[in-house]
Amino acid sequence: MSENSENSNDGLHGVIPVSGMYENWFLDYASYVILERAVPALEDGLKPVQRRILHAMKEMDDGRFNKVANVVGSTMQYHPHGDASISDAIVGLGQKDLLIETQGNWGDVRTGDSAAAPRYIEARLSKFALEVAFNEDTTIWQVSYDGRKREPTTLPMKFPLVLAQGVEGIAVGLSTKILPHNFCELILASIAHLKNESFVLLPDFITGGFADISNYNDGQRGGKVRVRAKIKEKDTKTLLITEIPFSTTTGSLIESIIKANDSGKIKIKKVIDNTAKDLEIEIQLQPGVSPDITIDALYAFTDCEVSISPNTCIIVDDKPRFLGVTELLKLCTEKTKDLLRQELEIKKADLQEKIFFSSLLKIFIEEGMYKNPRYEGAEDDDASYLVLNDLYTPHFSKFYRKIENEDYKKVMAKPLSSIRRFDVTDADEKMRGYQEEIDQVDYDLAHLTEFSIKYYENLLKKYGKGRERKTELRTFDTVNAIAVAAANEKLFVNRADGFIGYGLKKDEYISECSDIDDIIVFTSVGICKVVKVADKVFVGKDILYAGVFKKNDERMVYNLIYLDGKTGRSMVKRFQVTAVTRDKEYDLTMGNKGSKVLWFTANPNGEAEKVAIQLTPSSTAKIKLFDFDFSEIDVKGRTAQGNILTKYPVKKVVLKEKGKSTLGGLKIWYDEILGRLNTEERGKYIGNYYADDKILVIDKNGNYELTSFELSNRYEPNEVLIIEKYNPETIISAIHLDGASQHYFVKRFKIENVAIDKKYLFIGETKGSSLIVATTSKTPQVEVELLKGVKAEKDLVTFDLDVLIDVKGWKAQGNRLSQHKVSKIKLLADKVEDDIEKDVNPEVLNPGDTINLEIKKDDGQTSLF
Repeated sequence: MSENSENSNDGLHGVIPVSGMYENWFLDYASYVILERAVPALEDGLKPVQRRILHAMKEMDDGRFNKVANVVGSTMQYHPHGDASISDAIVGLGQKDLLIETQGNWGDVRTGDSAAAPRYIEARLSKFALEVAFNEDTTIWQVSYDGRKREPTTLPMKFPLVLAQGVEGIAVGLSTKILPHNFCELILASIAHLKNESFVLLPDFITGGFADISNYNDGQRGGKVRVRAKIKEKDTKTLLITEIPFSTTTGSLIESIIKANDSGKIKIKKVIDNTAKDLEIEIQLQPGVSPDITIDALYAFTDCEVSISPNTCIIVDDKPRFLGVTELLKLCTEKTKDLLRQELEIKKADLQEKIFFSSLLKIFIEEGMYKNPRYEGAEDDDASYLVLNDLYTPHFSKFYRKIENEDYKKVMAKPLSSIRRFDVTDADEKMRGYQEEIDQVDYDLAHLTEFSIKYYENLLKKYGKGRERKTELRTFDTVNAIAVAAANEKLFVNRADGFIGYGLKKDEYISECSDIDDIIVFTSVGICKVVKVADKVFVGKDILYAGVFKKNDERMVYNLIYLDGKTGRSMVKRFQVTAVTRDKEYDLTMGNKGSKVLWFTANPNGEAEKVAIQLTPSSTAKIKLFDFDFSEIDVKGRTAQGNILTKYPVKKVVLKEKGKSTLGGLKIWYDEILGRLNTEERGKYIGNYYADDKILVIDKNGNYELTSFELSNRYEPNEVLIIEKYNPETIISAIHLDGASQHYFVKRFKIENVAIDKKYLFIGETKGSSLIVATTSKTPQVEVELLKGVKAEKDLVTFDLDVLIDVKGWKAQGNRLSQHKVSKIKLLADKVEDDIEKDVNPEVLNPGDTINLEIKKDDGQTSLF
């Protein structure tokens, strides 16, 4: 090292290692990204780029639209990060349709289409933004990044904007994801908070759809919101998606559907995007594919259902804080209340200043101070101030504050012509008006909470129209992916060598399966094993049975006769396999060497066959041929040893008679919340079902439909009026309004068309026709309020519908309910006891419920109220 270098090093003070620089710089960078880029502030709910955009637009605002390119240019005076980030941010604000009014092609959040170039689209601040986001007097200002301009530290936002728009940002070491909420519900929640009432905030998405918010967790970390597309069945071959989950687009959704179809999870023929003004994705199904199962599969394997994890993080006092949306709304509401207080205090100060100056000028003119010799003879302003101060001394008590020289200067600036035109009466009238305003401001300050409530109510009245909730809240069922996966593979077995799989094309075909199924296998030595389906899997030689395994299937019963290798006895048992560990071998015998299976059957509905047992000729048994009926023994667990069939050697076992199910029917419940069938006793019990039984469904639109009792069936819970076990002898009684004549008709009919999954409209097709009452009660009664005569006197009449009209065809219009005007219809309770199996009494109106009908006085007709 040179001498100069040594001398130079000697002169260094406080050497900083590179590691220290890295630590400090990284912390500075992390702090900058969190505070200045990614996370919104509590005060206005905006990120810095959004705040600077709105400030630039306010400075440009003249009521007309401005090119977005000009807005971007103006914003760059405050935002030092380039035009691209500003352009993207302003498009995001415009698409949320709250703070910015747009003109031109701003893209579509539903389809993912991008906006046109900034030079082609225009924007201006909305009236809502001008009312809630700006007030120069209550704004705290700071200099811009280059020191040439001033910009707001935060905007004085008098609305919980961060909860209305939602926000997502990724910073260094943390992220934020605040979901959007409904505009009207936020205002109502703020009012509730001001009234010390409880409230609940739930997300609402611009794309609509369904949302399950049971695990929302108040928007905090660890919560989850499941969002689903709105799918409806156009017909048995076509599904329509009319609303999509938040965070998806029609393009990404269609791509996920095609991917699921290509992988064999679902079976569709074509997907067509018909989206224009209204969103519509048409899905055409392959022949023989169930629409209900396909809907479940779409939710299980595509972006028709997505899960969103909220994480409410916001900047409070220059620090990131994790809050719940309830606490966040309370903070925003209190912040708004404080801003309203500041505005009232500023308004009061302005009014006081107006009275102060008006009084100052009035005294100046009335007392003739402007022509006082001392005042006229003053040599300069300072001398004039002293003279005026002396002249005003007797009046000091009339002013709310001390008179300053600047005040005298304003009075002195008044021209003589203005002084001569001064009208004392007019000045007094104005001051009285100012005082009345001050009194009102003082009242509002004393009742600030009530004033804040009125403020929010006014916002709701002015801007709430058209901002109703778009997302429908529901509780979702959990879709079993294995149960709804399409059978996209064929299962084959090589029994002798012990292989199964969908790649054994030359071996024995078993059944169709999906590539996510589990396969259960039984071998000749009594081994049971469940494996994941694959191209080729070894499970053990001498396979007796292989099939798709359904976990927790209590209907599948296995019948087994096996020889115990130790005792030589033949044992018999019936058992179920509801849950196992994959790839683990389970011995169905006693586990002794030499044990083997003599008879085995798998019975999907618990059938119990009768078999003939033939003993060996050399056995010492007197009876060498006898029958055994499996129905004589109970179904037990897999580990049961079984009952002794015979202690003598068995030559062979042959089937003598096919068996019937010993499990009885399947008890079905209907969950009114989910609109699904179940066997877990959730909801309303609708009967015990056997193989050929059907379910009767009547909806609010006046349709009846017969369906199977498959648990995969889907029903629209808000549309179902009656759902029960179908009985061919059931008589449906209905009262309906005919849209053409506006008269009420009563009809009774039996189900004639028994086609499955097809709806039949049994009321008029004319516009305005509607179903009023429907019941399957054996003795239906209604109480009807009639308006008789010119004076429309009320008369209550009870009708027995089974007496009023005979049973006719389902297409018949029926008889007119009454020749008089009808104002109310009340369904009465059954006259006989309900039988839960045959008559669950699921009326449109529950007994005691009333339909009120509004009378149209112009034509004397009635319509449903």
